Amino acid sequence: MKHAALIALVSLTAVLMTACSSEYVISTGNGDRITTTNKPMLNQRTGMVEYEDKEGRSAEIRQSDVNSIMQR
Repeated sequence: MKHAALIALVSLTAVLMTACSSEYVISTGNGDRITTTNKPMLNQRTGMVEYEDKEGRSAEIRQSDVNSIMQR
């Protein structure tokens, strides 16, 4: 019984994590499109838009270089 409950908990967690993650596309002023694995956030202190790229690396871009951010 404990084994079945553990499997159910792990499955539920995986489904919830998948449902919460969304890809976003950042369109830049020079026409580039950057696909992110999380919602890009503006760092008010630095004026940079911070995001995580498809390879899981943290990155940032100047807010003035961003034309739009769209959820996929």
